[in-house]
Amino acid sequence: MMETRGVDPCASFISSQLQSADDTTVFAKSGIRRAVTISRQTGCGALVVAEKLAHYLQEHSRGAAPWTVFDRNLIDKVLEEHDLPPCLAKFLPEDRVSQLEDFLDEMFEVHPPLQTIVHQTAETMLGLASMGRVILIGRGGNVVTARLPGVLHVRLVAPFEKRVEHAHQYYDMTRAEAQKFCIKEDLGRARYLKKYFNADIDDPLLYHLIVNTGQMDYNAAAKLIGEAVLNPD
Repeated sequence: MMETRGVDPCASFISSQLQSADDTTVFAKSGIRRAVTISRQTGCGALVVAEKLAHYLQEHSRGAAPWTVFDRNLIDKVLEEHDLPPCLAKFLPEDRVSQLEDFLDEMFEVHPPLQTIVHQTAETMLGLASMGRVILIGRGGNVVTARLPGVLHVRLVAPFEKRVEHAHQYYDMTRAEAQKFCIKEDLGRARYLKKYFNADIDDPLLYHLIVNTGQMDYNAAAKLIGEAVLNPD
């Protein structure tokens, strides 16, 4: 199973961005820093596609700074930037909203409102996207960065059975577990976007590109997205 990049690569990414003022890419010359947000149905292979996309963009665009994927590792960055307790990490994914509210009520007499934590997460995402050469997965990244130039918003979809099969293999679940997992995760993500951004995750107008990974393999999906990033006009 492919591992999500951790906090050390995040730090390396930020350091390299600060040192890349001499970047000679066409994007740097135009003053636009490119980034990608990926919204996904559960089991579409978003992390796999994102990692392949980062590799594709790295190969086909010049510049010292690496293209970096932020998924679960985004949580570490949010906790670090906003001085939040590490014990919140397991509650910050999009499908843990109600659990986090209960946890905060039990742990703190005065705790940061959940809305504040969501806002802090959005701030971190906006800052990363502003630096460019990032691929942000989930957490309303497309809504958060909607007004930021140079950001391509992608939605990954696939037939339910294919998504279940992916979850079954990728997360080492039984098929019954994978079915429940896909349904639960999708509901959690939709609820997160609706509650905190008043947006419908399935609204096609929120995205530049909708890719069906049931109709093309992950390499082809990554290449399609990569070409849209590299040739935006």
